[in-house]
Amino acid sequence: MPLELIADRPGHAVLSSYQEPPLAPDEIRVQSLFSSVKHGTELRGFRADTPDASDRWDGELRLHRRGESATSGFPRRLGNMCLGAVVQVGAEVTTLREGDRVFAHLPIRETHTIAATRVQKAPDGISPQAIMYWDPADFAVGAVRDGAVRLGDRVAVFGLGAIGLMVAQAARLCGARWVAVVDPIERRRAAALRHAADLALDPVAMDAGLEIKQHTDKIGADIVFETSGSYRAFEDAMRATCYAGTLVSTAYYHGEQGLRLAGEWHRNRIQVISSRACSEPLPQASWNFARIREESLALLVEGHLQADDLIDPIAPFAAAADAYQEIDQHPERSIKLGIDHG
Repeated sequence: MPLELIADRPGHAVLSSYQEPPLAPDEIRVQSLFSSVKHGTELRGFRADTPDASDRWDGELRLHRRGESATSGFPRRLGNMCLGAVVQVGAEVTTLREGDRVFAHLPIRETHTIAATRVQKAPDGISPQAIMYWDPADFAVGAVRDGAVRLGDRVAVFGLGAIGLMVAQAARLCGARWVAVVDPIERRRAAALRHAADLALDPVAMDAGLEIKQHTDKIGADIVFETSGSYRAFEDAMRATCYAGTLVSTAYYHGEQGLRLAGEWHRNRIQVISSRACSEPLPQASWNFARIREESLALLVEGHLQADDLIDPIAPFAAAADAYQEIDQHPERSIKLGIDHG
């Protein structure tokens, strides 16, 4: 029987067998070639240690119901994106044929039996690694649009997971003159320097807010992005923002540290924007999430956003469970996990 990567309980990944369903007339069967993980959102669910687990989200009221636990959510499938080859086509499917390479938001498993309308054909010449960055590119494009980066702006990006790395590149595409990045993980800082960053700072070794002020004529960055979900990073991001500047957060914050809103917040008139590209309606009426997804994919296909070297590490499917535990327990050893189905 084929295998899939699941969490059978909080914090524990395992390969588990599943039964392949019969193929419906409007469906295709896909053999997985390459898959990836969404570290931030997905690991929250994997750990089940945030308000999403302890305080049920009420979609109608758009708030957490304190003290009302959500359903357990386990077992749960793991993984976020898959590139595969079509190996079987339903009788009513006319848009695809066996051998076509397709991709979609799908979990990590050996095969997928899904409606043909749920997948897209992979463009010629694009790498599996670039396709895996379609999701983080969506939220990066949304963030730079929300932050309204302009020609000549000085930009700082706090947090260099997949979204942060894409934000740094997207800000440069929007015309940023100078881009600083901040992350405690050296391999992520090195990746940003290869692509878009002028300055990379380790917030553990130095005062990142002070350093950015000193590198910008004591002014600060015009627009600062916080993508890590760390309260400490949010505080440092405020300290790096210029007077009346803009701080854009794409993150979900949790934990017990809390947030200190001291002098930088009280005195500097900082505009804070919560950015989530798929939360609709978007601020600009002519844009929706579908348009953002089209744009982010086009930027990857055209090579304006570069991600070929940003899937790190890459593990074979047989080692997927161990690799998943590794990124959870040792985030310093990864940027974005890729799974090669071989």
